[in-house]
Amino acid sequence: MPPKKESDLVNSIQDTPNQSLDQTILLGLVGYNCRRAYLKIKTHFTKRMAKFDLRPVDFTVLSLLKANVNISQKRLSEAINVSPPNLATLLDRLEGRGLLMRRRNPLDKRSQTVVLTAAGERLCSKAEKTVVELELDASDALTDAERELLISLLQKIA
Repeated sequence: MPPKKESDLVNSIQDTPNQSLDQTILLGLVGYNCRRAYLKIKTHFTKRMAKFDLRPVDFTVLSLLKANVNISQKRLSEAINVSPPNLATLLDRLEGRGLLMRRRNPLDKRSQTVVLTAAGERLCSKAEKTVVELELDASDALTDAERELLISLLQKIA
């Protein structure tokens, strides 16, 4: 296809707000659609989790610690794919809020384990309930079966 003339480009400017854009290629991409869905869910997350002062990664850490008592920082770092220095900063912040504690691993004194405090358990339980509700609201266009299938398919990719 020959290059378009400048006059053709000027005449084809799309500036009408209600004019739909051709997204054919993008809408056929898994990553693009995942990102769009994530942005919708993240908006709900940010609004509803503000009362807990939790970011998505904070919530992930608390939820993992609640479900996996006394795990090592190394296992936690690997599970959430966060580098050890970044995890240390994140844990410092959560520990400063009284939500978790780090202890020397009794089986390996070179490493530390991480556990939720009672306050961390309470906050995490409330936050988990809120996240389940917000996910249902954010994905209300799906049936329960479609939601389960989507989660299964995404886990298959991951």
